[in-house]
Amino acid sequence: MNLPLELFIGLRYTRAKRRNHFISFMSLISMFGLGLGVMALIVVISVMNGFEKELRGQLLGIVSHVTISSPNNSLKDWGALSESLGNNEEIIGRATYVKAEAMLSNLSSVGGAIIRGIDPELESQVSEIHHHMTFGKLTDLVPGEYGIVLGSGLAISLNVVPGDSVTMITPQTSSLSAGLQPLLRRFKVVGLFEVGVLEYDRGSAVIHIEDASRMFRLDGGVTGLRLKLQDMDSAPLVRSQLKKQVNLDYWVSDWTIQYGSFFKAIQMEKTAMFIILSLIVAVAAFNIVSTLVIMVADKQADIAILRTIGMSPTSIMWVFMVQGTVIGVCGTLLGLGSGVLITSYIDVIVPALEQFFQTQLLPEGNYSLTEVPSDMQKSDVIKISVLSFLVSALATLYPAIRAAKTRPAEALSYE
Repeated sequence: MNLPLELFIGLRYTRAKRRNHFISFMSLISMFGLGLGVMALIVVISVMNGFEKELRGQLLGIVSHVTISSPNNSLKDWGALSESLGNNEEIIGRATYVKAEAMLSNLSSVGGAIIRGIDPELESQVSEIHHHMTFGKLTDLVPGEYGIVLGSGLAISLNVVPGDSVTMITPQTSSLSAGLQPLLRRFKVVGLFEVGVLEYDRGSAVIHIEDASRMFRLDGGVTGLRLKLQDMDSAPLVRSQLKKQVNLDYWVSDWTIQYGSFFKAIQMEKTAMFIILSLIVAVAAFNIVSTLVIMVADKQADIAILRTIGMSPTSIMWVFMVQGTVIGVCGTLLGLGSGVLITSYIDVIVPALEQFFQTQLLPEGNYSLTEVPSDMQKSDVIKISVLSFLVSALATLYPAIRAAKTRPAEALSYE
């Protein structure tokens, strides 16, 4: 074999049958401990990526990537504004909207809600709410007929079903002989939607934009313009560009301003979980250290003989570093293979465990997701594998240095 002497001896020590079975047992424990840490990191980070991806998809499928509104909350020249944005290649969808707060009541049931006035023909360009309709469709909203689409949670709290009517009470007032009175209007429930986000399902309702403009006294105007981008992560950059384009005449906002802290919290939680689970890898690294220290003590005579025939202390170091690194590489590969396998088939494994233990991890009705999602990213797998290898390699330094300091005369005097 044309292997370097240090590599040859290190590999031979690794696969040789030892008289001291305790060392072999410690080596296996170190290997499996490292593999367990790598597997846990890959599975947990992938599942957290999956939850983040699903939440982003649910939330950002219905909210605006970028919005443009006027300071007085009544945008009337939206047609010219929309045409002026046609040169921006990042914008792939545009739609006007009205947004206001109102009270909805049905006999003794009363609830506050965010009322969104939309154009049913254009709404599909900027949101995915039409994919979340559980009854009816957005095109059932006809101007002048005062139809309303409720979130499923809001419909339950108001105790209404499609076909029933609810009364909308707005902050605007009308002048009557008895004085100023709140503006009221009966709306017929023509549809229901369920996004899976509590904030929207229990506190949102949708009506036609023309009905909304009349109800909230906008005189034919709208609250603003909603924009959908090719890449929602580019929203801050597009917002900055639009602010320069429209100057101070309009307010420009994007989803990162409203929901950025929410996703930053998820990212911080993922980072914290990564650090906590990395302790498993650290414990396995300590096992590698103890295993090699015991092995160095067991191989004192061999080290002395190798030094006697001319092997340098540096070469002795490399022998034991090779041995510890082999344990680390095997443990990393074991964890990598099992982690990737579990993550790839988590949609099969989790239901099987739920059936075996007669339980449900994500009970329907309590969570917006009923299945454990997974999104394994290549960068995370590479990062975890490199971390595991580096930790196992660093763990070999102390035992290897201790082996290099062995004095042949003292070691052989006890043989």
